[in-house]
Order: sequence, then structure tokens, then C-alpha cells
Amino acid sequence: MERRQFLRRTTAAGAATLGAGTLTATALGTEAASAAPRRTGPLRVDIVVFDGVEELDCVAPYEVFSAAGMHSSDGVTVRYVTTGRPGLIRAAYGTQIQVRHRWAPEEADLIVVPGGGYARRNGPGIWAEIDSGVLPRALAAATRKGLTISSLCTGAVLLSAAGLTKGRPCTTHHGAKAYLEEQGGVVKNARVVDDRDLVTAGGITSGLELGLWLVKRELGADAATGVETMLEYEARGTVWQASSSE
Repeated sequence: MERRQFLRRTTAAGAATLGAGTLTATALGTEAASAAPRRTGPLRVDIVVFDGVEELDCVAPYEVFSAAGMHSSDGVTVRYVTTGRPGLIRAAYGTQIQVRHRWAPEEADLIVVPGGGYARRNGPGIWAEIDSGVLPRALAAATRKGLTISSLCTGAVLLSAAGLTKGRPCTTHHGAKAYLEEQGGVVKNARVVDDRDLVTAGGITSGLELGLWLVKRELGADAATGVETMLEYEARGTVWQASSSE
């Protein structure tokens, strides 16, 4: 049976269960499921990719947000974008990803910045992007009201190069935490750190937690638990969240 057809069938069954109120939020938090604001259109998610990006860093959130579209009446649009010319990018282990969309942060509600190549000072990855300066400048210029910029793993180092983590709560891969702190980030020992319009997540697999947390925050706990059920994965670790008084 084709995988997507199967997932859509199980999603429909899960939606009936959610409607009956038999599932509750798990590691995503304890707030009421109705806490998410009502959207007037689809949640628009751009995942920026580059040569040397870690495969799981960009694929995990893509899967989560794409699945979330099946659990939201307004839907979710997810796309890979690049600050360079659209075309094939080569990820860290050789996977080729066809990128069709140019960088256009004004068209997004949420930007996800993956990492990759932190241990390779020479070659493709975050250091090449930092040396080029194009992506850090694009990230710095993208900030505006209504846009959330997020990262996972060493994508936070790119946010740091853009000046976005200085003096702000954040996290990254355990091997880069000291560097992020040296650059002025207020590093928290949490799986996901939510400082409102800046959300960062820990290591390579934390793209699942980042995606699930943001699905809950933006679309509601029912959508997040629906995706968890669909993927047969429960979010793990602590989410550090800025208090309303901060």
C-alpha cells in the first residue's frame, strides 16, 4: 500500500479520535489545546538549505510540518528555499535535494534554519555560509513582526553570525554550545528554547521536537498530537519558554 494513502487513512481515523477528545498533549506541554491563535490562512514554512546541510536537520521538520497540514483546517505550506540559484543542493552525506524556491522571507510565517558541517572548517556547510556572508545577512534583514525564525542543531551558529542570538535564550548541538555562548548567546540546557520570535532546538534529531513544538504553538495541541500519532513518535526533552512577563 502506498505510504501516503495509508497515512491519510490513519489520519482520518485519528481525527475522529481527536474530535472525541480522547488524546491529550504529551511532552509538548500542559496548556489547553485551544491556546493556539486562530489563523486566517495556511501556516507558511520555509526551510532554508545549502550545500553541506545535514540531511535529518532539514528532512525531519519538513516531514512534521507537511504532516501537520493534514491536521489543520487552514493547512500548512512547506518548501525548501535557497539564497542562491534554485537547483540541486548536495547535503552532508551526498543526498541531493531539488530546491525550486528562492529566499523570500516576506512570504513566510516561519523560517527554519538547519545546520551541518560544524566539524568541517573547510568545505560545504555552515562555515562556508558564514564566510560567504549571504545567508547571515539575509537572516539579519528578514526579521519583522509576525515572523518566527527558528533553527536546529548548528543552524543556531548561522543565527549567531546574523546577530540574532546575542543576549537571547537559545540552544544548539552540545558540541557547539560553548561557541554559541562565546558569541553572546544565553544558552539554555533544553531540547527546545522558545523566545517568542526566536526558537532554537538542540542536536540533529531535535528537528522533530522543533517541528512538533511549533505545530502545537501555531496550530494547537490537537494538531501536534495528531502528528505524533501519525509518525508514532512522542516529543522528548524539555521546552524552555519565555514567560509572558519577560
